[in-house]
Order: sequence, then structure tokens, then C-alpha cells
Amino acid sequence: MPLYDYQCSQCQAVTEIRHGFDANHTDPCPKCGGALKRVFNPAPILFKGSGFYITDSRPSNGAAASESKPAEPKPESKSSDSAA
Repeated sequence: MPLYDYQCSQCQAVTEIRHGFDANHTDPCPKCGGALKRVFNPAPILFKGSGFYITDSRPSNGAAASESKPAEPKPESKSSDSAA
């Protein structure tokens, strides 16, 4: 069963109540007896993995990508396939 947040209209206290999807909660506030109204909270967002932070896509020296020099081509390794 899901857990829902309800806020009292009189004392503003927030209460967590667990009930089914189709059930309507009509009980009064446990602290003052006032009417409860359901509170909708935003879902949390979790960024996992690389590439989500601004520092992941920037050069480590702080220079902008357009100002940095292009990468030097790697020298090709010469393999010696000599049959002796």
C-alpha cells in the first residue's frame, strides 16, 4: 500500500497515512481534529552515472572547449613482422 501525506487545514501539521489507491481518507487530524487535505510532493530525481554534472563535460583546466587545442594525432605503432 502506498504512503500519502496529508496536511491539516487548521494546524498545518503534515501526517503520513498508508492506504490503498482507491480508498478515500476521511479521518480528522490526529493532533487537532481538523480536516485533512492530501499533499502532492514532487518525485525525487537521481542522476547516476557519468556525464550528468557540468564538470564532467568541461576540460579540467577550466578553459572553454572552443579555446582548447585539438588533440594531437597519436603516432602509429610500427609492428615488426619480419620473418627471420
